[in-house]
Amino acid sequence: MSPILNRRSAVAAALTAALLVPALSACGSSDKTDAADTGASASASASAEPKAANFTVLAASSLTDVFKTAGAAYEKAHPGTKITFSFAGSQELAAQVKQGAPADALVTADTKTMDGLKAETNDASIIAKNRLVIAAGKGNPFKVDELKDLADSKIKVVLAAPEVPVGRYSKQILDAQKIEVKPVSQEPNVRAVLSKVELGEADAGLVYKTDTLKSGDKVAVVDIPDAENAVASYPAATLKASKNADAAAAFVAWLSTPEAQKILQDAGFQKA
Repeated sequence: MSPILNRRSAVAAALTAALLVPALSACGSSDKTDAADTGASASASASAEPKAANFTVLAASSLTDVFKTAGAAYEKAHPGTKITFSFAGSQELAAQVKQGAPADALVTADTKTMDGLKAETNDASIIAKNRLVIAAGKGNPFKVDELKDLADSKIKVVLAAPEVPVGRYSKQILDAQKIEVKPVSQEPNVRAVLSKVELGEADAGLVYKTDTLKSGDKVAVVDIPDAENAVASYPAATLKASKNADAAAAFVAWLSTPEAQKILQDAGFQKA
């Protein structure tokens, strides 16, 4: 081969190599970028799931049984998470929040109590509803069949205090029917009302329907017609002072999921 041809072949090979280098570099850069984007996406996805944490939920007394079940289900689905529940009348919970009690979320049995805590809570959402019933003594010896029967002075009636949500609902439905009841005592929460009837210390009381489901034959349950009843709404919110904000927010959001709603409805609560 002539020297001229040799020189032409060398030049062509050099040009080809020069053209291939940027293309290969670009491919390598694209692969690295895609890998980086995938890693970033996975990282973002992982960070969206709240880290396992211990947090405290203040909840209305009427949620005692169902929240124990719900809490166990949530902890099982979120290994490493531990929920501590503190149950009391909604007015007691509100006082605790205002006093700065260490907690992360709050669920009350009425919107009025939650509305009064707007400075301490984030936005609330309704997670369930409930209705009132008459809990009469075992066997219903006084034959209590309707609200007006509670006005009989021979019947010892116990109600929740008027500042308690169930006490306020009780007053609301009795006043609407113009029924005057003189309770033998006014209790700090709905569980205390039910306990008085179960123990025979009272003949009847107004409680939430869900509270009577585990009473068995200790009480006789008398339904109140919808037209004479009141609907109790349960709002849930995280507390602004929470030290476990992400974990608490995840739990509050979970309460509206199908899984949590089934647990609530199986316990007698109505759909929010």
